[in-house]
Amino acid sequence: MSDQSYTATFTVDQSPEEAFEAITDVRGWWSGEIEGRTDALGEEFTYRYRDVHYSRQTITELVPARTVVWHVEEGFLDFVEDKTEWTGTDIRFDISPTDGGTEVRFTHVGLAPDAQCFDGCSSAWSFYVNGSLRSLITTGKGEPNDRETADGVGAPA
Repeated sequence: MSDQSYTATFTVDQSPEEAFEAITDVRGWWSGEIEGRTDALGEEFTYRYRDVHYSRQTITELVPARTVVWHVEEGFLDFVEDKTEWTGTDIRFDISPTDGGTEVRFTHVGLAPDAQCFDGCSSAWSFYVNGSLRSLITTGKGEPNDRETADGVGAPA
């Protein structure tokens, strides 16, 4: 696998603190069953979407209004040959103040273009990060369930 990663960036009018609060409210913007705390350093949470995707993340970095990093300890993707493609990757949110707002930079470190799930996963991340998370930050309401499908294409990342 190459060392490239999937990245998405957007800017909002809200403060870095508001962006941070929305990012750590994972249930507010990401579809699926989420168990565990998503807002405390060292905590572990699991994500499950039907029988299509399961992952277990540890929050390895949590700097209020600056950074959120999840390390994928265990992953299972039903729709690709290497079911563990996500295992060992990092999901990172970098938050930076801008003139009049905040930039949110999302990086799935290890989700590279040569990964079999890259197209489907990056498309889903794009929806959840640029759409649902951005909406949660700007309006207080995310869109975590709009893209669910049974075949894994477009399913939550």
